[in-house]
Amino acid sequence: MLRTSLILIFLFFNISWKFLAQDISETNQYDSILKLRNLGSDLSLSLDERLKYSKKAVELSKISGVDSLILRSNRVLSTVLLYQGQYEVFKNLNHKSLALAKKMNDSAEIAQSSHNIGWFYFQSRVQNDSAYYYLNNAVKLYKPLRKISNQIDALQNLSDILQVEKDYLGSEENAIEALKLLDNLPENDTNLRKAWNLYNILGIVSLELNQFEKSIEYHQKAREIAKKRENGFLSMLFSINNEAFVHREKGDKETAQKLYKEILEEDNLFDLDPTFYALVSDNLAYTQFLNGDKDYDKLDKIFKRAYKIADSLDDPITKLATTIDMAHFYKAQNKIDSSLHYAKETYDLAKLTSENDMLLESLLLLSELKPGEEGKKYLNEHIKLSDSLLQHERGIRNKFARVQFETDQIEQENERIATQRFWLLIASIVLLVTLFLLYVIITQRAKNKELQFEKDQQQANEEIYNLMLSQQDKVDEARAQEKKRISEEIHDGILGRLFGTRLSLDTFNFKDGPEAAKTRLQYINDLKNIEQDIRKISHDLNTDFVAGSGFMDIVDALIQSQAQAYNLNYEFHHSDDINWEDLTNKTKIHIYRILQESMQNIYKHAEATLIKISFELKNNVILMTISDDGKGFVLNKSKKGIGLKNINSRVEEVNGLVEFDSVIDEGTTILIKIPLSNNQL
Repeated sequence: MLRTSLILIFLFFNISWKFLAQDISETNQYDSILKLRNLGSDLSLSLDERLKYSKKAVELSKISGVDSLILRSNRVLSTVLLYQGQYEVFKNLNHKSLALAKKMNDSAEIAQSSHNIGWFYFQSRVQNDSAYYYLNNAVKLYKPLRKISNQIDALQNLSDILQVEKDYLGSEENAIEALKLLDNLPENDTNLRKAWNLYNILGIVSLELNQFEKSIEYHQKAREIAKKRENGFLSMLFSINNEAFVHREKGDKETAQKLYKEILEEDNLFDLDPTFYALVSDNLAYTQFLNGDKDYDKLDKIFKRAYKIADSLDDPITKLATTIDMAHFYKAQNKIDSSLHYAKETYDLAKLTSENDMLLESLLLLSELKPGEEGKKYLNEHIKLSDSLLQHERGIRNKFARVQFETDQIEQENERIATQRFWLLIASIVLLVTLFLLYVIITQRAKNKELQFEKDQQQANEEIYNLMLSQQDKVDEARAQEKKRISEEIHDGILGRLFGTRLSLDTFNFKDGPEAAKTRLQYINDLKNIEQDIRKISHDLNTDFVAGSGFMDIVDALIQSQAQAYNLNYEFHHSDDINWEDLTNKTKIHIYRILQESMQNIYKHAEATLIKISFELKNNVILMTISDDGKGFVLNKSKKGIGLKNINSRVEEVNGLVEFDSVIDEGTTILIKIPLSNNQL
């Protein structure tokens, strides 16, 4: 037994040591990868050293087999390859990272790899549709990840691509979106550089759209931003040059000359950027020429010096700008050979650099300079190239639109799948909770409505009861005064006459003869008259002199007060045939509330000036009519209103019927029929 226990203890410690050793090994490996990554990102080391450490980090990450480690290490290596200019290797590495990130469904890494691949195609300028595809995907992914800085970079690249492909509105849209995002970031040198680039793009795009003032405004904004940068001096001069070019295209050559001279007045410009110095010199000379400067020798020297600088620095772009200007300059002086020379050089350079706009311009110029068939040849080439470029632009725009559409579709499909999975996971729980909450809410709302209705009903009934009690007090007071009057009449009138007649009869009680009989007959007639008076008083006492008048007084008071408050004229008629005392208080309350609701509706909706109210009794049925001269309403559309619903509900409570008759711009009539048989005490 002891031996078995010892064996088990040995096995336990042996297995535990193996797991512990494995954990220690993995921990050491992770630490090594992390250390190598940090060295690969260390800016104080040379690029060769950083490349060595980054590659080692990737190798160890692959040995570990952990995809997340491989992705992070690839990102460090990718950055070093970019700085070293190994663009093809950079592209291939990011394609591998993209595939791995998609396998892991890592949105952040998919976005970063897509951005890097898109940037590669964007810089190569040979596959702008591919660049657009990857950059557009990156923008879509950066947005939910809240990676604003990366999103701005990708949007700027998209704006550049669209500007190159002459989709100026799309370019403008992306640049403006990037600037809006940039407003949420701190104003440091990096973000100021991005802002300068975006305003510069907007200035170029606005010029292409012939929005000169807008273009000038954007370049001026870029100029102000450049002043805020730590090393923004050259950027500021670039913005001035761009603004001057817009002024020249606009026709304001004086302002353009002034701005070009302002740039050339900088003493150290040639040392800072000789190619830019040459470009501005050429721009100034050509602007002066366009503005009518006839000092051709001076201008010729400036052009040749600019050309010489660009040629010595092997700068084809500046050289291209100079040669086309010189070709136009010599053509204007009728120096055909010189103009042909520089036009041909422009043609060759434009083909070499794929500057199609310059190529088109040089072809048109050559067709004008060369006579006969050779000139036609250049013109035909110009037409052919122009049509080809137009078709290419349309094709590219269609590709961009298709990429955008497909990207949106993929995004929507991914969202739909994710949503389906989510709801499949928790559908039953959410459904049960929702149903329970709905039951509780609906039940509680119903109870609240019922309680509120009962409360409002009770309050309304109390108001009417108070009105009735107040009216009853007046009736009781009137009855008391009437009884006092009748009592006084009996005491002072009838009793006095009875007493006098009795005494007179007593006097003739023992007399006989015709005279006595005649006198007694007279007194008997007096007694008959007294009997009639007593019967009349008895009848008056038996009849309530205010019967039926109390409720109508309450109704009249309501109509008067409402009409005065609503600034309405009114007519009120009621039949004395209706004995309101025989009706239940519930019925009278409903009639009162129906009238009150109707007058409120007329005030709120009818825009009436006159209201007519009447109560009649026909065939044991009370007919209540309410009419106005307002604007009327469409019955089918308005019967769902709360006011009309309340009226219908109250009429049903007294077993009555209601009819609505309304004509647009003529008025509305409500007829309510209340049977006495179902509403009497």
